[in-house]
Amino acid sequence: MAISAGLIVKAAAAALSSEKVRKGAGWILAAVLSPVILIVALLCALGSGTAEHNNLSVQASFYGAAFSEKIPAEYSEHVLDMQTAFSLLDSAVASVNASAEDGGLDPIQVKSVFYALCFGEDAPSRRAANRFTECFYTTEVRTRIITTVGGDDELETYTVNIPLPLERAYANLAAELGREISAEDKKNADHIYRMITGAAMGGGSYDGSYLAGGERSIEIDLSTFTDPATKNNLDLVQYAINAWQSGWGYVWGTYGNVLTDGLLQSKINQYPDVLTKNAAFIRERWLGGRTTDCVGLIKGYGWLNADTLTIDYATSGMPDIGANQMYYSATESGTIDTIPEIPGLAVWHEGHIGVYIGNGEVIEAMGTKYGVVKTQLDGRGWTHWLKIPYIHYK
Repeated sequence: MAISAGLIVKAAAAALSSEKVRKGAGWILAAVLSPVILIVALLCALGSGTAEHNNLSVQASFYGAAFSEKIPAEYSEHVLDMQTAFSLLDSAVASVNASAEDGGLDPIQVKSVFYALCFGEDAPSRRAANRFTECFYTTEVRTRIITTVGGDDELETYTVNIPLPLERAYANLAAELGREISAEDKKNADHIYRMITGAAMGGGSYDGSYLAGGERSIEIDLSTFTDPATKNNLDLVQYAINAWQSGWGYVWGTYGNVLTDGLLQSKINQYPDVLTKNAAFIRERWLGGRTTDCVGLIKGYGWLNADTLTIDYATSGMPDIGANQMYYSATESGTIDTIPEIPGLAVWHEGHIGVYIGNGEVIEAMGTKYGVVKTQLDGRGWTHWLKIPYIHYK
């Protein structure tokens, strides 16, 4: 996992080879200002095993990055390997959570631990990613009572996946990887997790103008849909407007279902660092209504069964992915200044996503304090637009 000194020197030399930089600012100033030198510092930190992972590397791995040709190929390959690993881990976690109880696995936590333990190694195989994920849960066989058509009760056995406490997961990982998981490793993983979940809460403490949702309702209204049988951009707009008009709240990790005590507790179990501090506010403000997070607003439409009006996890070909993964998986996107007038596009900035409804307006799940709101496209800090994968654009 260590980065060679020769690679670091090579990167530094490439960054400081510009005569203009050297003469205009001097060697010390160039070292402070050069983005490549920041990456050199990053490589030094990773190579020496220090606790503080450089934010640039973490963000490049989680969110993607465009690499200058001056960046050493070995470094960019490490980040690309990590992105491949994250895709495999997301798939593994989604498979586990399809049969999970007690909240399921937190994909950000699994990836944060993987980054802390494995950055600099080759991308894992799908089997290796599955085995890594298996360290975070156990499978139990349970029984339940089924009432038959004739009125008789029968016992049915079924299996569920139960997330493990993180310390037990670390013990499993030590056995799986054949190495000690040090306190420094755990500190690195915790730092990464807090950084990513902090950025991913969506909306932050935005003080700009917005229109709050209407009177709370749990009804999902398809009367304005153009084609309920397909997943299309025009009906996504209607779905988002319905969520706004119905006063949907914001809870990290949800995607449009009614927030019950049980659902909230399962999400607190799944995302304790994110939700525990806001639990009292959420119970007072959002309990009993439908809630979502930013990307959950889009996934909820993708998973909506138009026949039953239920939101069924990871259905209709739309996987359980985050806002950044949705942006980076898009085949059509651009900078926000080039956004076409197509209702149902998504608008994005790092860690957050919303639905463009046309006429310069956006519906977004802004944050715990705000819920689902309507905002103006301008002035919200959106950096890019995208056509959402798995949605047909008319």
